[in-house]
Amino acid sequence: MENLLSKRVSEMSESATIKMAQMARELKTQGKDVISLSLGEPDFDTPDHIKEAAKVALDEGFTKYTPVPGLLELRNAIVEKFKRENGLTFTANQIVVSNGAKQCVYNLCMSLLNPGDEVIIFTPYWVSYADIVKLAGGVPVFVNSTIDDDFKVKPEAVRAAITDKTKAVLFSSPCNPTGSVYTAEELEAIANVIGERDDIIIFSDEIYELINFGGKHASIGSFDSVKDQTVTINGFSKGYSMTGWRLGYIGAPQWIASACAKIQGQVTSGANAFGQRAAIVALEGDQQPSVDMKNAFEKRKHMVRDLLSEIPGIKINDPQGAFYLFPDVSSYFGKSYGEYNIENSEDFAAYILQEALVGTVGGGAFGADDCIRISYAASEEELKEAMKRIKDALALLK
Repeated sequence: MENLLSKRVSEMSESATIKMAQMARELKTQGKDVISLSLGEPDFDTPDHIKEAAKVALDEGFTKYTPVPGLLELRNAIVEKFKRENGLTFTANQIVVSNGAKQCVYNLCMSLLNPGDEVIIFTPYWVSYADIVKLAGGVPVFVNSTIDDDFKVKPEAVRAAITDKTKAVLFSSPCNPTGSVYTAEELEAIANVIGERDDIIIFSDEIYELINFGGKHASIGSFDSVKDQTVTINGFSKGYSMTGWRLGYIGAPQWIASACAKIQGQVTSGANAFGQRAAIVALEGDQQPSVDMKNAFEKRKHMVRDLLSEIPGIKINDPQGAFYLFPDVSSYFGKSYGEYNIENSEDFAAYILQEALVGTVGGGAFGADDCIRISYAASEEELKEAMKRIKDALALLK
């Protein structure tokens, strides 16, 4: 009966992060002591004052349908947040609240892409970008970066990738999977290249904005050269540890915001009511829990990076945001142990999971097959043990 499936779903890749997390869960059900470092989810609970706001909203009857683009009170709070923290000017009508930042990307691609339109994607990239682009009929065009450049794409590489079919440019900063953060100067240089064409839209995914170890976050939409052609994507899952709340949002030119609301109205309609009320408190309330989380992540980053640096053959840089490390493990390709032969990053991740009982994700899913992604959203004790297990397992390879 599988021949009845649509061509689009048959050609779609399974999310590698979800796949590895599922494999880790299956080993756990077998009684194995698995340490999962594969999912991009903070291990902290949602701050209490945000949870309390949701409880109050429930008691006040916020249990009904919401306007498709979001509650007006939340959209106004987002307008103020963009102005206060990002130097971006929007009206409430230019804000669309969705069921997570992933839906924001989907809405944008479905609203803007026609078959054959090209979308430049900075590589390494978040696993879902390419498949969402293809689902909308677009063609991903990958612009590569390397660990030697801190996984940051150069302006000249962007210029070389632009063709008469280019419709959009998509990237994240801070970046998933690399943790790299573009500085204001680096973003301005890229903006100046893209701004030479007013028919190219920038999708700037800034969901990790609050997890930035290097200083003030910079938004590419704040530069005059591209301010009218940039969509800024953000949300609550990472910086406020609200992954299960499924709340993301965009600030966009009016015509794009209206199109995204139109798409969303036929797919999911508005996001949940009481969660949106709590999101207002997240933006306007005490920010210290988010600062504390960021500081904890930075401490863990240094610890894990130091431990990885002690493993022969692992090449690693020093990312300035998110909660990932993206080491180059290609020196182990061609090696083996028992029934395991390591030919690529997926083999490497599978070996580490089976032999060391540590879940990671192969870099091939992110467009960089020499690397693996390690999430350090886990306790210090788990991270220390995980690095020890990885080191011991790799020592067996010959």
